[in-house]
Amino acid sequence: AMDPQQRLFLQACHAGLESAGHTPASCGGQIGVYAGMANNTYFPNHVQGNPEALQRIGDFQAMLANEKDFLATRVAHRLNLKGPAISLYTGCSTSLVAVCQAFSALMSYQCDMALAGGVTLTTPQASGYLHVEGGIEAPDGRCRPFDADGAGTVFSNGLGVVVLRRLEDAVAEGDNILAVIRGTGLNNDGADKVSFAAPTVDGQAGAIELALGQADAAGSEIGYVEAHGTGT
Repeated sequence: AMDPQQRLFLQACHAGLESAGHTPASCGGQIGVYAGMANNTYFPNHVQGNPEALQRIGDFQAMLANEKDFLATRVAHRLNLKGPAISLYTGCSTSLVAVCQAFSALMSYQCDMALAGGVTLTTPQASGYLHVEGGIEAPDGRCRPFDADGAGTVFSNGLGVVVLRRLEDAVAEGDNILAVIRGTGLNNDGADKVSFAAPTVDGQAGAIELALGQADAAGSEIGYVEAHGTGT
């Protein structure tokens, strides 16, 4: 009856802690969870039409197993994590915003370790879309980011979790450090854009400036950029 997004994210958080070489007991502090997931397509396609299953577990338990609001708190409950458990939703930026919020929580000592990430799993797996002129989906099922022929995006499934600590704590305990977050930048375009779903150059530049300022870094120091390449 449970949305696979919740189950898979829980498993990924467990695997993340294993990879980091920590358990909730060995952390020596509070572990927070910052996470988001896509809209639930599992319940209407696989649970709602199964009255026997709904009757067996009850409507309330079915709601807990499928609503987006309980993604982070389910992880906290099953892994016995006592830090903040925040489920958040900001569309395509959800996972990265989760990382930003976890970063801020660590820097303000709301927690001592944090799991941050997101998950998207759409059912049925064999599904597509009808292209709408002027819509966000590509007319030919191909995503071409940074290309003059880019005409839309193609959605897919994905799951990612990172385990974060304050750098001095990770160094002190000899953790396997894969990367260091020096700064983050979070803002919004407001009304200064051509449509509600469109980004703006100024807004994106402003977010980058915030991150550079917090990191005390110059733009010339950046050697690699990973982007949200929608192809739109």
